[in-house]
Parts: sequence; C-alpha cells; structure tokens
Amino acid sequence: MSIAAPVDYLLQLADNALVLGQRNAEWCGHGPVLEEDIALANISLDLIGQARLLYQHAAAFMGDGVTEDTLAYFRDPHQFRNYALCELPHHGPLAGTAIAERDYATTITRNFLYSALMVAVWDALKSSRDEQLAAIAAKSYKETLYHLRHARDWLVRLGDGTDESHARMQAAADHLLPYTQEFWTASPHERQALQEGTGVDMAMLRDGWNRDVDEAFEEATLRRPEGGGYVPQAKCGLHTEHLGWLLAEMQSLARQHPGATW
Repeated sequence: MSIAAPVDYLLQLADNALVLGQRNAEWCGHGPVLEEDIALANISLDLIGQARLLYQHAAAFMGDGVTEDTLAYFRDPHQFRNYALCELPHHGPLAGTAIAERDYATTITRNFLYSALMVAVWDALKSSRDEQLAAIAAKSYKETLYHLRHARDWLVRLGDGTDESHARMQAAADHLLPYTQEFWTASPHERQALQEGTGVDMAMLRDGWNRDVDEAFEEATLRRPEGGGYVPQAKCGLHTEHLGWLLAEMQSLARQHPGATW
C-alpha cells in the first residue's frame, strides 16, 4: 500500500532543488563560455522542475490553500529545509588570497558533491512506499546523472589543469567539504521517512558517496580535506546568513504582488 512521505521530508528534497537551482541560475548571462552558460541554465531548470513536482506533492497533503507557489515564495528562511551547502554563494576562498565575486570552481565543486549524493538518493527513492515520490525520483534520477557527469568532467578538467585552476578547485574543496557532514546527520523527518519506508537510509549511501568523491578527487589531483568541526543543521531550520539574501531576491516579486496571475 502506498503512503505519503512526511511533509518536511518532501520539503527538504524540494528546498534543496529550488535553492541550488536558484544559485546556479545566477550564472545565466555570466557563464565563463556560452556553452556553460546554457548548461547551467538547463541544470537550473531541471532542479526547479524537480522542486515543483515535490512542492505539488507536499501541498496536496497540507491543505489550507497551500500551493507550490506559496511553498516557494511565502515561507521564511527558518521554514526551509535545504542543506546549507546549497545556499552558499558562488564566491569562495581563492587559495588563501582574495574572495572571488563569482567563482566557477565553487559552483562546479558544489554541483559535484551534491549530484554525487542525489544520484544515489533518487535511485534509492525509486523504491519508496510513497508512489508519487518514487515516480518523481525516477525522473529526477535521469536528470541528475547528467548533472553529475557535467560537474565531474569539469572537476577533473580544472583540478588537473593549470596551476591557477588547480588552486581554485582545491580552495573550493577545502571550503565546501565540511558542509557535506550534514548529509549524514539524520533529522527527525528523515528518521520518520526511513521508519515508514518512504525515505532513504543515508548511512547506507555514505561509503558509496565517499568512493565516488575519492575517485574523482584523485583523478583531478585534488587533496580531500579532513572532516570534523561544526555540523550544519540547515535542514532543521538553522541556516547560514546567505539563505535570507537568496530568498529576498527570489521571492521579492511574488511578495510585492501576492495573488497576481499570469
């Protein structure tokens, strides 16, 4: 018998896709080359499409007039359940020197780390007891395979490239890897989804994700930084300062004209 996944679990999946889709969309018109400008725009569209399906699924159980639009545009930062990794800006430390206004190394490294995870998550969710979520996972899995291939190719190309590109990629890896600890610390809604058979046992995915990351980093001649330190809890509503700025830009039009129709 099919049952529905916990709403907060659906929102976590949706918020990850929406927030990262919004971040990648910031490259539109600013990509390093035209082909990459288009590629990142298409990846953003995939992610936002995944978010829409998940929001629609969650809204069906929430009632009170909730829609995909209210979930995307009329929640405040503490109500979002996305990973902290997804909300970080594109700029990152450049080999211990300045902060880049928009650093492609940060974008590529984040997309790789997230996509490597989500390929495994979507694959596992194809067997979810929530049949609607399983169908969304089957579609999202195919899209995320492309996202992973794109990010991994660039990770290797830039990591094993020039001295400058290597330094940028290493700095991005050092900056972003600590945030991935959040993947493996279960939230209450993740535990509930797992117990009900609608979610994924993230602990079962950890070794495979580590192997994929290690293999890619080795090919890219990158050193994987050690873990440890503070574990983010953004999926429980404790976000970085960056999410508020991202949502302020993304939600501004909808909030200025609530109830507007096209």
